[in-house]
Amino acid sequence: MTKVITVDEVSYSYKNDEEENTALDKVSLHINQGEFLAIIGHNGSGKSTLAKLINGIIMPTEGDIHVFGLNTKDENTIWDIRQQAGMVFQNPDNQIVATIVEEDVAFGPENLGIPSDEIRKRVDWALDIVEMSEYKNQKPHQLSGGQKQRIAIAGILAMKPKCIILDEPTAMLDPSGRRDVMKTIKRLNKEENMTIVHITHYMDEIVDADRVVVMEHGTVVMEGKPRQIFSQIEELKKLRLDVPQITELAYELNKEGIDLDRDILTVDEMVAKLCQ
Repeated sequence: MTKVITVDEVSYSYKNDEEENTALDKVSLHINQGEFLAIIGHNGSGKSTLAKLINGIIMPTEGDIHVFGLNTKDENTIWDIRQQAGMVFQNPDNQIVATIVEEDVAFGPENLGIPSDEIRKRVDWALDIVEMSEYKNQKPHQLSGGQKQRIAIAGILAMKPKCIILDEPTAMLDPSGRRDVMKTIKRLNKEENMTIVHITHYMDEIVDADRVVVMEHGTVVMEGKPRQIFSQIEELKKLRLDVPQITELAYELNKEGIDLDRDILTVDEMVAKLCQ
């Protein structure tokens, strides 16, 4: 597999009330082309700090991050990095800048100096991908939270990135909005072969991820496929993390004497096991 993002012995510290606090401590990992990588961890584990470092919003105190071959410490290439790896934040209202949906989606390409006819194509394509074409003339403040988040994703897509980093994009959404946003994210990964870095505290969102990275106290403490990670229920609970609801159910049924695999992730798998 082709590595498109590498994090090499990266540390990050910040000062708070004259004290220096370490948010990341010698973290190393890589992200492959077309991969759906999930990053989980309790509040303060360093996952959002890592996302900001990858996007060049903050710079490592130690170590290096390369995004599609470009070092985030190089000020001359920082905008190239952000074009290649777009970032979607928790609150979509913080990313929406225009008063009309299609104008908001066009904002990024316009700032890149893209010709107007190409911008029109990109806006239409991006809105189609996130299934928001019918809202292109709407005012963003009239949309639901999930719709706003999809518009924020469309705005990133219009800049044609190779990777999207999503920092808890569903945290402020209701269940319906969460489902719509996750459908969009999975579609981008599977149909557009886009590299996805998804930070979340909703474990059910990442059962289909290619790989899960678990962080705690600024370090990577677990890494593997979802089935490998979520079968380690006791270890995750020690880290104050949940597991997918179906996995939790299988765990509890096992404790009651019903013999079930510990790595069940979906309802279909649970039904199949119970019907054997």
